[in-house]
Amino acid sequence: MSITTKPTLSAEFTLAQISDCHLFSQTNGMHYGANVYQNLVNVLQMIKTQYQVQAIIFTGDITQDHSEISYQRFTQAVMSCGITIPFYYLAGNHDEHELLDKYLSVSPFNNKKMITHDYWQIALLNSKSETPKGFVSEGELSALENNIDKTKHQLIMMHHHPLDVGYFIDRHGLTNQMQFWQTINNQQTVKAIACGHVHQAMTIYPEPEVKRVPLYTCPATSIQFDPHKDSGSSNGQGGGFRIFSLFANGEIETQCHFLARNINDSSD
Repeated sequence: MSITTKPTLSAEFTLAQISDCHLFSQTNGMHYGANVYQNLVNVLQMIKTQYQVQAIIFTGDITQDHSEISYQRFTQAVMSCGITIPFYYLAGNHDEHELLDKYLSVSPFNNKKMITHDYWQIALLNSKSETPKGFVSEGELSALENNIDKTKHQLIMMHHHPLDVGYFIDRHGLTNQMQFWQTINNQQTVKAIACGHVHQAMTIYPEPEVKRVPLYTCPATSIQFDPHKDSGSSNGQGGGFRIFSLFANGEIETQCHFLARNINDSSD
């Protein structure tokens, strides 16, 4: 669990972040010992039944086998859980923009990349590049600067992590970190960055002269990486997600929640 603050005000806007589903064309597909389709369904059901959220934001990597059917499995999971609140999305390094827009094209899916609420804007930045590494283009950063409403607070969401986290996934992190943070640090109304990709729940706090705001990473719905291994491996922890409560005064409360441990994980 990661909490920045516990304001006395009521939350103005509450959302769930999910990420890194890594689905296969078959619903019984296993990824490092976990049935990732069932994990996704269980996460969505947990969000729907236990948390009062106004939106769900998916921060990339629907597919593991890069099949079109895996995108259909994602929409199948969402529909089967009866999700009706707005469901926003962006591409991960495994995804294709065209297939996301093709299959996530009906309600409750919404392809907007700037979500506006009374006191908040949530911006979804594209960090997908031609390689597994991330890159946020100059055009994307310029559009962010031009579209920020300085009368509101901003939460920036993306797939790739814009700071090193200390294990193998850094080989596939954001390549233009300095340019990214120069842009973010110049925007005084930006309150936090949220990303996927790292398959862990982490909070990286602000540091003088590096980053002005915290970075929150989202646990994967599929599996959580073992940070002590030199390549992809599950630590056995169940699928997870992050809840953000955004307050009118610009404060954020955030917590991560997990399913039961993956009992079929081969690393156990």
